[in-house]
Amino acid sequence: MNKDSKIYIAGHRGLVGSAILKNLTAKGYTNLVFKTHKELDLLNQNDVTRFFENEKPEYVILAAAKVGGIVANNTYRADFIYENLQIQNNVIHNAYKAGVKKLLFLGSTCIYPKMAPQPMPEDCLLTSPLEYTNEPYAISKIAGIKMCESYNLQYGTNFISVMPTNLYGPNDNFDLEKSHVLPALIRKIHCAKLLNEKKYDEVIKDLNVNSLEEAKIYLESFGVDDKKVEIWGTGKPRREFLYSEDMADACVFLLENRDFSDTYNADEKEIINTHINIGTGIDISIAELALLIQKIVGYEGEFTFNTEKPDGTMVKLTNPSKLHGLGWKHKVELQDGIRTMYEWYLKENK
Repeated sequence: MNKDSKIYIAGHRGLVGSAILKNLTAKGYTNLVFKTHKELDLLNQNDVTRFFENEKPEYVILAAAKVGGIVANNTYRADFIYENLQIQNNVIHNAYKAGVKKLLFLGSTCIYPKMAPQPMPEDCLLTSPLEYTNEPYAISKIAGIKMCESYNLQYGTNFISVMPTNLYGPNDNFDLEKSHVLPALIRKIHCAKLLNEKKYDEVIKDLNVNSLEEAKIYLESFGVDDKKVEIWGTGKPRREFLYSEDMADACVFLLENRDFSDTYNADEKEIINTHINIGTGIDISIAELALLIQKIVGYEGEFTFNTEKPDGTMVKLTNPSKLHGLGWKHKVELQDGIRTMYEWYLKENK
C-alpha cells in the first residue's frame, strides 16, 4: 500500500475499526474512507453497490459486524446470523466487482469447535460442533472465511481473513447488558467501588440515571452492590485477551506485507484454512481476571460466583504460530492493557 492509497474501513467506530483507523493514521496513510451507519447501511445491497461504484476504494478493511457477549449472542440468534451474513455478502462481493486490490476480513476465534484442541490451530476449523450459545455468529464468520477463500480461488482476488481472539481496549462496549466479559467486569467493579466509597453522584452519572435508588436497582440486577460483584459461572473458564491496538497493528502489518498466497502451503491439493489467528497464546481464568481488574481499579469488596449461569467453553486459547511465522507478535501484556483501558474509561466518563 502507498500512503495515499484509498482505503475503506467498514466499521470505523467500533473497537476493531477505530483501532485500525488510529494505526493507519499514525503510520501516515492519508486517503482513508469511512461512513457512519446513517451514511451507509451495509445491510442494504443497493447502497453498498452504489458506494463502491462511486468511491472505488483500492483496499478494504471489513471490521463492521454485529457483536456481543454470551447473553446477546444467545438471545438475538437470528439477528446475529442474518446481519453478519448480509454485511459480509454485500461488502465482499462488491469489493470483487470493484477490483479491490486487497481486502481484510475480520472474524473471531469463536469459529472454532467447542471441543477444539487447545491451543486452537487454524486447521481445527469445521472438525466438530460449535459452542451452542454463539453458533449463529460463528457460522456467519465461517461463511465469511469461505467466501474470501472462494473468491480468491475462482476470481484471483486477494482477500485475507483474520480471526482475533477476545479483544479489549479504548472504544470498547461497556453496556452491562451486551458487552463482553472484560469491559463488563471493569464497569461492574468500578461501580461497586464508587458505591463502596459512597461516591453516589459519580454512580448516577456513570449509569446516566436519575437517582441513587434507580442506580442501585439497576446494578443489583447484575449482582453489584457496595460489598460484592457477582460473576457469571464458576470463574474457572480460561480466556485469552488481546489489546485492540495490538490487533490493529497485526492487521496493518498483514495488509502492508502479506498476500493470500502467503496464507497456505502451495503444495497442498486442497486450499483451506487460509485464515490467520491473531492472539497472544496466553490465557487467564475469569476469576483471575476479576482479581487483576480489582487490583487496577482499587476495589476492596468481594466476588461471588453465580453457578446457575453458563460458563461457556472452559478453555479457549489460540495458537498464533502461523502469525508469528508471517512476522508479527503481540507487544502489550494484559495488565498494562487493562490499566490503559481503565484510564481511558475514567477520562471518557468525567
